[in-house]
Amino acid sequence: MLRLALGLGLLLPLSLAQAEDWPQFRGINGTGVSTSTAPLPTEFSDKTNVLWSHTIGEGIASPIISRGRLFATTMTAADEFTVISYEAATGKENWRRSFKTGKLPTVIFPNVPASSTPATDGEHVYVYFCTIGMIALDANDGRELWKAPITEPFYLMAWGAASSPIVYEDLVIFCQDDDLAPMMYAFDKQTGVVRWKTTRPDMLAGYSLPVLVKAAGRTELVVAGTGKMKGYDPTTGKELWTCNTLLRTIMTSPVVKDDLVYISVQSYGDADRMLKDALLEWRDTNQDGKLSKQEIAEPFWEKFDKGDANKDGFLVGTEVDAAFQSVNNMVGGGSIIEAIRCGGTGDVTKTHLVWRLDNKASSNIASPIVVGDRLYVVKQGGIGSCFSATDGSTQWMLKRLQNLGNYYASPVAADGKIFITGENGFVVVIRDASQLEILAKNDMGDSCIATPAIADGRLFVRTKSKLIAIGNK
Repeated sequence: MLRLALGLGLLLPLSLAQAEDWPQFRGINGTGVSTSTAPLPTEFSDKTNVLWSHTIGEGIASPIISRGRLFATTMTAADEFTVISYEAATGKENWRRSFKTGKLPTVIFPNVPASSTPATDGEHVYVYFCTIGMIALDANDGRELWKAPITEPFYLMAWGAASSPIVYEDLVIFCQDDDLAPMMYAFDKQTGVVRWKTTRPDMLAGYSLPVLVKAAGRTELVVAGTGKMKGYDPTTGKELWTCNTLLRTIMTSPVVKDDLVYISVQSYGDADRMLKDALLEWRDTNQDGKLSKQEIAEPFWEKFDKGDANKDGFLVGTEVDAAFQSVNNMVGGGSIIEAIRCGGTGDVTKTHLVWRLDNKASSNIASPIVVGDRLYVVKQGGIGSCFSATDGSTQWMLKRLQNLGNYYASPVAADGKIFITGENGFVVVIRDASQLEILAKNDMGDSCIATPAIADGRLFVRTKSKLIAIGNK
């Protein structure tokens, strides 16, 4: 029996026998850190150290990997959304499944319709699309297993949908913080039946990925949103605690180490810059200092009427905030990095904030990464910083990464290196160290918005139109 088992093991393809999973946005629990010890090349490009490459169409969602199979999404036509599966090692296509989207909402750069990163449990692939809802596919052959409708989100400034699901035990969990009806859903992963829904009425539009934390003898679902980091019971959706220390707009996701959750947030302006300032800047088309109904989308007209205190048909000053921002959550802008200890009950603002930095190192879109005892952040302009994850003390601060531009992708790490992807298509590689050491600057030949994935010594880079597998040949 032992000889037979060993013999069957030797017959397994390497991609299945030793496959590393990167099953959702930024890998296991959104850490961005590879669990493999396989070496990754430091120098590469769209032509050098390329294992395989495919032109797959427009999309900014990250690829995910499970059991040696890679899953990616794209727009294959103006009204057609497609999920594709490849062999991660060879790039051989396994299957593709397409869906008609219907009429698509207008979104502004850098967003595009195919923006939500799928999640997988190895047997199924779960993917969200704003006009369809949540879709479950068989990971082996792409068969549709179920669809679950989700109310289409609406955004005051046309940012568009870009939130991604996660899988926890037998649930698919999805947080949709929009400006109209923020909600968190948990679906039965086998049937698509809604197991619980939790409203988040004090939130504005945000894109933070839920993370799971083990603390105080329980597992918590932790979600960042406008003004607040909240912990929930993942089996019921019941709120357990809230730490009221965040800012107005949350586009980054937290990362977890032990029972601590870390977040880096930049919300434009200072603490006095409320929602009204952003709306008047972007939506007051005639620049008369007030908002009319014609200057916002029709789905928000009911909220408009609620805020129009004197019923003159315009929102002026504090009326703007009263219409769209929760009266119990009137937070402004700023730039912060925080560590919060989980496991509390109720309002933990004064008891569980471990450390907080009010500085200009944080990013508005690229999420932080914790590698060992170091926390790294990167912001627009190609400026990086590194802090102690234990106490927030500075290791290196506001250093140029020799790649000027925007940063929408979040850093990922493997093999003692941090990979930082710029919108201009260059991937900067730095050493995981207490001093900044730039190892390489690699040109992928096209714009990059998506966060790369890592599995089994391979870096998978999603450019504007291509999917490129990088590795040592």
